[in-house]
Amino acid sequence: MFRKISTLLLLAGALGLVLFLKNILFQKPIPPRLIDRLPTADFIATANILELAKETNGMLQYNKISARDFTTYEFLLGQGKMYGIDLQQNVYLFGNEDGNWGAMAKLSDSSKIMSGIERIRKFVDISDSTFNDHKYFYNLEDKSYLHYGDGYLLFYKGNDFKTVLEHVISARNKGIHKDWKRFLKQKQFKNEHLVIYSNWPKLKSLGIETAMFAHDSDSSSFKLKSYLKKTKPLYFKEKVNALSYESSLGTQRMIDVHLDIEELKKNKEDSMYVQFSKIGRRFGFPIAEFIQAWTGDLCFIEGGLQKVKERYIETVLDEDFNEQEVSREKEVLIPAYSAMISMNEYGQNFLNKLMKKGILRKEGEGFRFLYSPLLKLKKFGDIYQFYSGPSAPQLVPSTNNHVTWTYQGTKYFFSIDSVTKHEVFGSLQIPVRRIFRRNKLI
Repeated sequence: MFRKISTLLLLAGALGLVLFLKNILFQKPIPPRLIDRLPTADFIATANILELAKETNGMLQYNKISARDFTTYEFLLGQGKMYGIDLQQNVYLFGNEDGNWGAMAKLSDSSKIMSGIERIRKFVDISDSTFNDHKYFYNLEDKSYLHYGDGYLLFYKGNDFKTVLEHVISARNKGIHKDWKRFLKQKQFKNEHLVIYSNWPKLKSLGIETAMFAHDSDSSSFKLKSYLKKTKPLYFKEKVNALSYESSLGTQRMIDVHLDIEELKKNKEDSMYVQFSKIGRRFGFPIAEFIQAWTGDLCFIEGGLQKVKERYIETVLDEDFNEQEVSREKEVLIPAYSAMISMNEYGQNFLNKLMKKGILRKEGEGFRFLYSPLLKLKKFGDIYQFYSGPSAPQLVPSTNNHVTWTYQGTKYFFSIDSVTKHEVFGSLQIPVRRIFRRNKLI
């Protein structure tokens, strides 16, 4: 009896093992998700196209952009449904510093996409080919490529299409790249419609483990909010009490910085200190002497013109027609410059270093920074002021950390909004007329 029971149990176990192995060996493979196929790059991003259309519609209407009717929520939703592209889901973007970039979107109906490709063919020369038995479409002149499969669409523009395509078609279920996995877990900018995450090596070299950017806009400006997180602590923080210059409507360029950097002075091995030192050496700037002397306040302001008296030497003839040199003055218009920096007892040593390198020159009673107008110097406590006008601008309380810079007629604005032990929050603001006029951000 015992033998019969043992035999039955053995047979049941063997049958269970066979069924188990059969399920493993012959089960249908689970296809990869769209996020499993995403290639990584220096910059990766998510975009909710329809919500972006809602957000930017007012800006496009206000600026009377000719193509504004083709970027509305309703139009894009209709086009997506017509060609099987699910624009209610995020579109994923990836791009490198060298300009190569691409995008992937979810297809709700892969059978509809060919009608869209045929429509494009009426306007663009499109050829097709295969790679590892997967068909793709391309325009060599523009280096643009298109490939689609069951549930996904890939667009790519650049020089590494086959490398990207290989990654897309060989993906496996739950095989999402670690960069995308880390990005999609981030809590910053969760409710934004365009979020960019950076893997840029140049940021990594500064010890920045996370760099993210998010879009925001109104009718007059485009705003890029930023978030940086450092692996090690940030050895600087915002100053509580500081002095600065006041900006005006005529201000063309302004740098206004107020930071407590005492901890930075003690940590010269910090990655940011090291990188800034390398940049300083490249341009011949004595960064070590600067950090040693600087106590955290720096303001430079340029804007408008000032009338000043300039002394010059003129050669004249006397009554006997002999040449002689005469010192005279004339009024000239020069750019209005003012610069303020707070420095400790090492301040004069830093200025001497600048003069030794030719960055700062003394001329009579004044000074010149490289090609600047002749500047006067006023020292008040630990504050050094260089200015081109008849008197130094008034100092006012300020704890701002921002840059206003006019380039080719357009005024850009960048600010550090807050600083924590490991994090920096900031924003870059660009007038939208600049983007629409030149089709560029910078």
